[in-house]
Amino acid sequence: MNHAPVVILDFGSQTTQLIARRVRELGVYCEIHPYHRPAAEVSALAPRALILSGGPASVTDADAPRPDPAMLELDLPILGICYGCQLLTQSLGGKVAASPLREFGRAALGPRAPDSRLFSRFSDSPVWMSHGDHVELTPPGFTVTAKTSDGLVAAIEDPSRRRFGVQFHPEVHHTPGGKDILAAFLFDVAGLVADWTPAHFIAETLARIRAQVGDDGHVICGLSGGVDSAVAAALVNAAIGKRLHCIFVDSGLLRKDEAVEVERTFGAELAFSLTTVDARERFLGALAGTADPELKRKTIGRVFIDVFEEAARAFKDAAFLCQGTLYPDVIESVSVRGPSATIKTHHNVGGLPERMHLKLIEPLRELFKDEVRAVGRELGLPERVLMREPFPGPGLAIRILGPVSPERIHTLQEADAIVRAELARLPNKHEIWQSFAVLLPVRSVGVMGDARTYEEVCAVRAVTSVDGMTADVFPIPHEALGRIATRIVNEVRGINRVVYDITSKPPGTIEWE
Repeated sequence: MNHAPVVILDFGSQTTQLIARRVRELGVYCEIHPYHRPAAEVSALAPRALILSGGPASVTDADAPRPDPAMLELDLPILGICYGCQLLTQSLGGKVAASPLREFGRAALGPRAPDSRLFSRFSDSPVWMSHGDHVELTPPGFTVTAKTSDGLVAAIEDPSRRRFGVQFHPEVHHTPGGKDILAAFLFDVAGLVADWTPAHFIAETLARIRAQVGDDGHVICGLSGGVDSAVAAALVNAAIGKRLHCIFVDSGLLRKDEAVEVERTFGAELAFSLTTVDARERFLGALAGTADPELKRKTIGRVFIDVFEEAARAFKDAAFLCQGTLYPDVIESVSVRGPSATIKTHHNVGGLPERMHLKLIEPLRELFKDEVRAVGRELGLPERVLMREPFPGPGLAIRILGPVSPERIHTLQEADAIVRAELARLPNKHEIWQSFAVLLPVRSVGVMGDARTYEEVCAVRAVTSVDGMTADVFPIPHEALGRIATRIVNEVRGINRVVYDITSKPPGTIEWE
């Protein structure tokens, strides 16, 4: 991008991505970098401001994460949040100590200094705290501009050096006036302009794609019908037109009528160059008798790569592969929190560029999911595509617990269609992040008419979330649950019992496998 960024140094906070999202919502481009990146490399990015994130450590610990000392000497406005505030305090000559009152959760601010730069746009609202240490002594040149109702330091400022710190989290939803504080820092202190818009992004991205592909280059794209691949394809299509060749692989593991919908939307309605590969028998044959969820995922990933590679051979002029990589994927690859346990393997087109000797085009790698939708909207994609709920790459195979068969796929497709249809009637349907049915590998006794039945159990799942990293149960009204259960049992052969999954993430995952 041709934007001088705001750089956010990540010290391991769970809300670092939220800081970036709030900054971008204000129309300012920003990037997240690990705290240990050398100051010279950050300076080479020509940043306009620096934000220090929170983090789980205590700055009083000997092994606490600390940036390059030269970082805090850069001639930039700096805002420290929570751990970042404490780091500023300690590094610049103040004192941080264990708090006499641990502050976690909602807190009220007392009177603010009337000449505060950070609070110039702020109106009274609660703030969200999450810390065990506090600023005991401010560094030379700093003044306390806000305290909590308990008398502890909540904000410090040194406007002459453009150094600011807040003990609370302005980025979270529970600090309603947090955006006002970030706006004051970005616009009033750093003098930034809100020029990060979908229109600007599209114009710059189209120029970059044309320069990368050239006047006669061809691109192939694996189109699933999901938001990410759809918007990525739309950008490349807008840049080079019919030299983009979309390949849609019908694995037979899609939701009811989904293959028809993808062809209608992208082939007929949007007039993309679209090739559909019917690989249903191939996927089902490879999955026959497989019940282990990890083996299902790996099998599907392997077959997908084989099928996609074979289909792509028809486009001999293609030298590029378009992928819908998002910014969170990029951030995770340089996570400061280190390797995490593998909960389950994720399915994507990993391995394709190297195997097929293709160069990657990743037009969305600087965007968060909400920004992707905004770009898609600007490009004129239908709302039904943009607001499509996340759907796993392995499809219904991981929503069918136990072996996958054509009969069980059909059963789940019919049940899932009923769940989605009934939830679509709810006035607050837009609050649902993901909703679906799961076919369980257990049978239960039932009575239908005067006959005994012994059929499978269907679980209904609906959650709310922001990014899928955590999720709460969506409270489906009892009346709607009753309609769902009644319709599934009456209309779907093979199911005689319906249950509702009320497990949050964590401890559960959104998908059952």
